[in-house]
Amino acid sequence: MTYREWLAQAAECFSERGIEDSGPDAWLLLSHGTGIDRLYYSLNGGEEIPEGQLAGLEELKEKRCSRIPVQQLIGEAWFMGYPFYVNEHVLIPRQDTEVLAEYALGVLAEKTDKRNPDIRVEGQGECGLGKATGKNAGAGRPLRVLDLCTGSGCILLSILKEMPGISGTGTDISLEALAVAEENAARLGAEASFLQSDLWERVEGTYDLIVSNPPYIARKVIGSLEPEVRKHEPILALDGGKDGLDFYRRIVGQAAEYLEYDGELSVEIGYDQGEAVSALMKENGFTDVRVIRDLAGLDRVAAGKRRG
Repeated sequence: MTYREWLAQAAECFSERGIEDSGPDAWLLLSHGTGIDRLYYSLNGGEEIPEGQLAGLEELKEKRCSRIPVQQLIGEAWFMGYPFYVNEHVLIPRQDTEVLAEYALGVLAEKTDKRNPDIRVEGQGECGLGKATGKNAGAGRPLRVLDLCTGSGCILLSILKEMPGISGTGTDISLEALAVAEENAARLGAEASFLQSDLWERVEGTYDLIVSNPPYIARKVIGSLEPEVRKHEPILALDGGKDGLDFYRRIVGQAAEYLEYDGELSVEIGYDQGEAVSALMKENGFTDVRVIRDLAGLDRVAAGKRRG
């Protein structure tokens, strides 16, 4: 079988099974299973796939046809321009969550500017994305970030890669998830601390920014999710309780105890949870509460500041 024939057959199989990104998924598996790139394929797509690789490709195809996520099959998902190792123990990083990471970078850039006015943030756009430089970059106590429910570590590690000098801690109740986060930190060369904790259970100290992408799917909705999600991603990372707000109540209810006087809490939310999570923040004394929307115009992040 040639590369071109296998790619066409895999894409057709995926499409028949209701997989939307059938073509891209087929290519990812072909590239992963053979090591070829687009240039090689364009020049040699009519060549036969080596027998030693074909059996592995067929196994990958069958697994994808059974709706195992392609990211788990290749062991990688991209987030904020960085490759993250993933497996069945962590939520797969999604583009929607980049809204939270970018917002967090903007908050940290503003805090850096206030503390050290001569520091420049290279590449800073409207979301504050960039690297801190200048003669006083890193002067004084580093800004501290806490990432609750860190999972793969994609939010925290992206922040640390983009803004060197930030001190970061990630917590998760799952030891398996923390092993993935630690592996990603090692692969990316990012220095972070990871702690097994059921939200605030083992957290100590105060932070300038707390971020979280907690479980927020209402329990009754989980059964209607795509098979890739409901069957192959960890239920611990999905189940937000009866109304999807259980973790927000626990996070918002105690966050002020762990924030600096001008600290900020930023959490990812579901498209229909902006009003409810904003109300929780206001009820717990947060100020400047706001909801940030994603590129589709849907509520994606709720944020508020600790009352000074």
